[in-house]
Amino acid sequence: MTRAKTMILLGLAALGLTACNTIAGIGRDMRAAGQAVEETAEDVRR
Repeated sequence: MTRAKTMILLGLAALGLTACNTIAGIGRDMRAAGQAVEETAEDVRR
């Protein structure tokens, strides 16, 4: 029973770490998209 609980906790920890990396990646993608929109707006304004 203890081994099963340990395995479940390790699995949840691994999923949690993966989710953090995914969310960080989404944040970087959104920042890059925002910069592209900003640069395009500046080009149009000129």
